Amino acid sequence: MLVKVLIALYILVCIGLIVTVLLQSGRSASLGVIEGGAQSLFGKKKGLDDILGRVTTGLAVAFMLFTIVLTILR
Repeated sequence: MLVKVLIALYILVCIGLIVTVLLQSGRSASLGVIEGGAQSLFGKKKGLDDILGRVTTGLAVAFMLFTIVLTILR
């Protein structure tokens, strides 16, 4: 039961990580196709990239921890 709950949370973290990476503006901000999605959802704000960067870092750490825990439990 615990493993199934952890797998469900793991999938949510994976989806969240994918979404936050895709919403970030690239190095060449005017060439990104996905950037238009970020602008239409949040508006182009100065701190948006900083917030998305912090969320991405947190989700990446959670992804790694979930991976280790699920590997140990299996």
